[in-house]
Amino acid sequence: MQLTLALESKQRTHLHFDLADPYMTLLHRAGLAGLYMTLKQLEKEQVQTIGGLSWELTDRSVSLSWDGNDFEVLDWLFKESFQLRDGLIALRGLDAKTMDIQPLVMMHQGILGTLLQHNKTHKAIGIQERSFLVEENKPEILVKYKALSGYVYQHFAKNLCNPKTGKLDTKPISIAGWLNPGTVVKHQIFSSETCFEETAPSAMILAYAPVACYYFALRSKLREQRAQFALIIPEVTNLSSYAQYRQEPQLRNLGFRNFYTSSLGDAGLRFLSIETTAKILRENNINSCQVITLGTVPWASQQKTRTELYTVVATQTICNNYRICRDFLSDRIVVKEKENTSWIAPSFAREIIADNLARGKPWFAGLSEKINSSELFKQLTYEREGLHMMVKSPNLQWSDRERLFVQSCHEAIRSTYAQLAERTKEGEQIRFDKLNEKLRTGLGRCKSPSTFREFITDFWARAGYVPTLKEHWDELMDLVMTDWKSARDLALLALASYKGKGSEQEKQPDESEQDDSLGMIDHYDDEAEEED
Repeated sequence: MQLTLALESKQRTHLHFDLADPYMTLLHRAGLAGLYMTLKQLEKEQVQTIGGLSWELTDRSVSLSWDGNDFEVLDWLFKESFQLRDGLIALRGLDAKTMDIQPLVMMHQGILGTLLQHNKTHKAIGIQERSFLVEENKPEILVKYKALSGYVYQHFAKNLCNPKTGKLDTKPISIAGWLNPGTVVKHQIFSSETCFEETAPSAMILAYAPVACYYFALRSKLREQRAQFALIIPEVTNLSSYAQYRQEPQLRNLGFRNFYTSSLGDAGLRFLSIETTAKILRENNINSCQVITLGTVPWASQQKTRTELYTVVATQTICNNYRICRDFLSDRIVVKEKENTSWIAPSFAREIIADNLARGKPWFAGLSEKINSSELFKQLTYEREGLHMMVKSPNLQWSDRERLFVQSCHEAIRSTYAQLAERTKEGEQIRFDKLNEKLRTGLGRCKSPSTFREFITDFWARAGYVPTLKEHWDELMDLVMTDWKSARDLALLALASYKGKGSEQEKQPDESEQDDSLGMIDHYDDEAEEED
């Protein structure tokens, strides 16, 4: 059923929203879920409404009606829905009054880092600091954030209603980027022609999207950029089921240890594969989401724009491999000795693997192209232990041919290491690191099927006896001949994950001097993008 706006003889206003309405985008459906959750919470708290406001909720729709002044009723509803708690954004639909302080700060940071980046969207009253314990016997992490005295969602009713009559506006209204990410005015001179517009009821639904969405902090080593945040927009197919999922204590009260992600794929899969809530997702067909980042680009540095967008679909295989990846490639707690604080460093290897899984690619895909420098290879081998455990895991879902290829390369590396040890004079250091770099650069120079075949056959030949290669020669050579890029990626994976008696385990990098107080993102004050 399409959205309707009607007036009876007693001037009672009716609004009806349905997930099947043709104008409903993914963000609109998330907004409808947010409105559903908010109204459910108002029911639970038995809040007294004004203007005869009442509603009817189903699994697929929300109906509102009232007989008071449109502006007064909607202004009351928005102010009840979007509140503050000690300077932090408090969403009624998530029962923010009872939420633990860590997830409340996380949500506040995420909303300010995505939807409300523009300084005009909120009123700051200063910078606050909090410390949270994320791991036993480690210093607390220090978190800095903007405390607010107000933000745009609280006063959004004025955007929806005619200022003279107080009735819902019947003309389309201009939509700012904070309401729908990416919908910005393209040319200020032609703002009326290039702005994005919605009906007032449709815009009202968009305003409730922050309640249903989720937020993560991004810390990428491949994308050399300042701290950014990921906005998760869920695929909502059933309002009550999604409300149950979003309000599950295990998701609602996640702490800062779960707030940091290494990439958009990592953020999306983290949201879709939380162990305690995955059953709810499967039973109610909630298996995908959109992940968005917002930031500055060289051609429009005066405003925040949508910089990346993934649609993440979590199949059983993808979730299984992602959980194994999370188990063996976990985040590290980095201690800042001088300040006696700590911060969380997400896994670099998981950044590559999670993005591959989120894009429906093999989990090791593109490894040799991404790891194109000595420094990146060192970063990857810092996690040698986790990579080794992952490739050896019996629960990891990949083909036998791929597993055998890595195993054969491990055997060849072991033999090559032994040969190097024999050639090294007594008392001298065995330079496994130089051999590893030589092999890495050799793989990096393989730009065609012929050059890779030459490299890998020479590598195996010099290694001598390789049992797995001898036993499975036909299928391994078939991989080399038919999918040389995957074989090249697997060879680099084998090099990075090899763990033997002779391989030196690389020391973790010293990141303790980095400032990762989280939340001191660079909000801007310019006038380029008009925000009301």
